[in-house]
Order: sequence, then structure tokens, then C-alpha cells
Amino acid sequence: MIIYVEKIITNKSNIFNHCASIPPSGVRGLKKQKTMNKESLEKMSRMRLLGMHQAFKTSIETELPQTFTNDELVHHLVISEWDDRQYRSVQRGLKNANFRYRASIEQLDYTEGRGLDKNQLQRLSSCEFIKKGEDLFITGSTGTGKSFLASAIGQQACLMGYKVLYTNTAKLMSHLKMAKADGAHLKELTRIEKQDVLILDDFGVQPFDAGSRALLLDIIEDRHGKHTTIITAQLPVKKWHEVIGEKTLADAILDRIVHQSIRIELYGESLRKKQKTNTETMESFL
Repeated sequence: MIIYVEKIITNKSNIFNHCASIPPSGVRGLKKQKTMNKESLEKMSRMRLLGMHQAFKTSIETELPQTFTNDELVHHLVISEWDDRQYRSVQRGLKNANFRYRASIEQLDYTEGRGLDKNQLQRLSSCEFIKKGEDLFITGSTGTGKSFLASAIGQQACLMGYKVLYTNTAKLMSHLKMAKADGAHLKELTRIEKQDVLILDDFGVQPFDAGSRALLLDIIEDRHGKHTTIITAQLPVKKWHEVIGEKTLADAILDRIVHQSIRIELYGESLRKKQKTNTETMESFL
């Protein structure tokens, strides 16, 4: 591909240099130039070099190639293609992650008393813990912002090129049990295993039955030590054993995720309730 682009640039540069010396009557040279440009753009489009296509088209319209050396123009087109592919990859990642909220690290509320340490969140935003395959637990009462925080960290991971899957724990278990009935659960488990970050939201809201416990163990076993799992829960970690149930499986699951996990516990009143109160206060002044 690069050789083909270099050939395009060399030919194009020669034509620009030649056109500078021909009189206005040199219509034939200009026509050949336009034909080459059109052919190059068509082939870039067919090869799905969309970033390069847009950059080349813009350079033609603004006559930038006249100010570029051959190497500079090749570099410009390659970087444009790279940036475009990176952007589209991030957008696909955000879409496939299926986040509950559109959130970012910059939107987090560090109000005193919430339990959020800005320094800790800045360290987490580097995604170094994902590179190490460490797990993260976010606990706190309902409405304290657990899901929003998990979404913000997950979206930061997407921006840094990691594959993320965000899911409600109970819904995931239900989906996997139906897939098992169809004989497709192994394929689903493999898909989950390959995610760099798995976010299990509302963990323990519904008790685990025998099927859910076995599936949860499969998920944790596949990911342990290799990929990051982020869990949000209303219940503190010390009560997870009883909500999972069945001592042997609960021990096996928690032994793999609890001991070296990063933990954030959120406090304070419900942010939903606070937001509703603020809205009602504002409306009372209208």
C-alpha cells in the first residue's frame, strides 16, 4: 500500500512541477492531472483508505501538494489514515461496550464526603491497572454514582484502545442461561473472556441460583489474572459470600477476585434524589 501511495505522490509531484512551467494553453497536462487524481481517489475509496482519501481530496482542493515534498505528502496521507482508523476503532469500541451512561473522568464529582479520591481516579484513568489485569470493586448505597463511575472508567479504557463490555449482572446471567439452552453459551463465554475490561453492574441485586453461580465461576476463572473485571454493588464485599450462596463455589469465586482488588466505596445521599430536589427547587422559582 505504501509503495502504491509513494508512486501516486511521485507522479503527482512531477505533474505539479511540470504544470508550473506550462502556459495557460496547456490544457492537456491539466486534464491528465485531474484524471490521475480521480483515479487515485477512486482506488483509495475502494481500498477503504477513508482517512487517506479525505486528506488527498483536501490536498487537491487546496493545492497543498505544491508545498509538500514527496516524503512530507506521503507522511501526511499515512498519518491521516492512521488517525481516521484510530477514531473509528474508538467509536466502535464505545458502541460495542453498551455503556449505561455517557460519562467521562472529567465529569466526576469529587464533593467532600463522597469517598472519591481524585489522585486515585487519576491513577486509574491511566489504565495501568487494566494492563496488569487487576480487578476493581465499586460499592455504595443506591444512587451514589457507582454505575456512572464504572462507565467513566470504562469509557476512558475505550479511548485508550481497550475492549470493554458493560452489562447488568442479572441480565448477563439470564442471557447466558438461555444461550446454554441453545448450546451457544461457550461462544458467549469466549467473547466475554476476550474483553480487556468486563463491567458487572448491580452485582448481587438478585441472588444467584445454581446455574448463575456456575456461570459466574466460569467467567471469573477465564479472566482471573489476565483481564480486568469491574464490579459495582450495593452490598459491601464482606456480604458477597452470602449473596452468591453455596459455600464451595462462593469461596472459589471470591478467592480469585477479592484479595488483590482495588476498592472504592462511595458514600452520601442518593445523587438521583439530590438532582430531583435541585430540579424542584429551580422550578419553584419559575
